[in-house]
Amino acid sequence: MKRFFDSLLLIAFLGIFPSGTCWSQEEAAEQANPDEAAIRANAEAYVEAYNKRDAKAVAEMWSPDAVYMDPTTGEAVVGQEELTALFEEDFTATPDLKIEVSIDSIDFVSPNVAIENGVATVTVPDQEPAISNYSAVHVKRDGKWLIDRVSESDVPSPPPTNYEQLQKLEWLIGSWVDGDDNSTIVTECQWTKNCNFITRSFAVVVRDEIDLSGFQIIGWDAAAKEIRSWVFDSHGGFAEGTWELEGDQWVIHSKGTLASGEKSSSVNIVVPVDENSFTWQSVNRQVGGQLLPNVEEVLIVRDQTEESEYLEEEMAAE
Repeated sequence: MKRFFDSLLLIAFLGIFPSGTCWSQEEAAEQANPDEAAIRANAEAYVEAYNKRDAKAVAEMWSPDAVYMDPTTGEAVVGQEELTALFEEDFTATPDLKIEVSIDSIDFVSPNVAIENGVATVTVPDQEPAISNYSAVHVKRDGKWLIDRVSESDVPSPPPTNYEQLQKLEWLIGSWVDGDDNSTIVTECQWTKNCNFITRSFAVVVRDEIDLSGFQIIGWDAAAKEIRSWVFDSHGGFAEGTWELEGDQWVIHSKGTLASGEKSSSVNIVVPVDENSFTWQSVNRQVGGQLLPNVEEVLIVRDQTEESEYLEEEMAAE
């Protein structure tokens, strides 16, 4: 299949840049339109001939001294005769081979040289399409545009993402605030690149000063098949938790270590109310083996003020 994947290079059109050529932008503008149309028309004719398995017609669209480096063998295929033989071999081996071309750009570097960039797709029945980026050089000889050189690179696979597993927590994204007359807790949640984690930064503001701040990472554990989180605070404590969705509430079992070295544990319950609010409470709290009072349910609302900017500035200054 690699050979046929590489064949998509032969869709493109390119050339070489003659030395000592001076060409103004005005001349380029005058030249580009009719020649670009000709190159695009050639691309359509090339695809049609290729899909008809007309090896001779395809090879004749290359310049007489064109060179194609076969990525499979590392050998150079030079000239129309060798290219014809190459195409015939490919068409015989895979009679249902088809190609498609999507041109991204055509740039003229001289009146007789153009560079085409685009995406080519090779399809074979019952197989995944092979897609590559290509760059082709076209040369104009005797008023006709011909292919001279071609290069290609695989289209990179999309990066892995855990968005599907974390999507149910997407409502967390944004700025949140809760508090009373004495203190305010400001929270900012956002996606990391590729949506593989949700980060949560928070600060407890008392009398306009940050008393405690911290950072939490929420992610998908592919081995355990569960959502986990890790939190670190400015006092030196840290904890990790597991998240479970039970009905309409998230139950977070957390275990950690305080800055003093004492072990802590709790069960935190988060319940979305609507798109702009949720409740939070903490039960079964223990520190150093001692049971602590529960934290009663607290309503947390989406921040509609400038608190998130304040948090960012204050935490950056620390």
